[in-house]
Amino acid sequence: MSQSKAAPHRRTHARNLGAWGRILKGLLVAVAVSAAGILVFALLMQWLKPSDGVIRVFNQVLKLASIVIGVIAAVGRGGEKGLLRGAAVGLLYMGLGVCLYAVLTGQQLPITAYLGDLGMGLAGGGLTGMILSNLSVK
Repeated sequence: MSQSKAAPHRRTHARNLGAWGRILKGLLVAVAVSAAGILVFALLMQWLKPSDGVIRVFNQVLKLASIVIGVIAAVGRGGEKGLLRGAAVGLLYMGLGVCLYAVLTGQQLPITAYLGDLGMGLAGGGLTGMILSNLSVK
């Protein structure tokens, strides 16, 4: 008689979402991180009086951090298709940001600026998703 010791089957909420649900979850988390970061930075600006250069750097760091945290929410450690899901989260997040910037400010940036932002989202999200997919689940 041999007894099989199979690992307990755990269903998590993230697995029930499906691929598009996970991407949407990651996008919403990334947007929430950005909103919180912008709010905190806006409050700090009253006391710190940062230069334009500091504001630009903070903006880029916040966008990248938002993408990373959004991809973590979408893919998770050891998740499947991390490269594609991460790239999708990053691309959608940056695409949403580019559209909102254009609509809210009414300014037209050079196409290279828009493409640079989209490329950063695609690359940052894809790399983060790839790394997460290759981390083993304990």
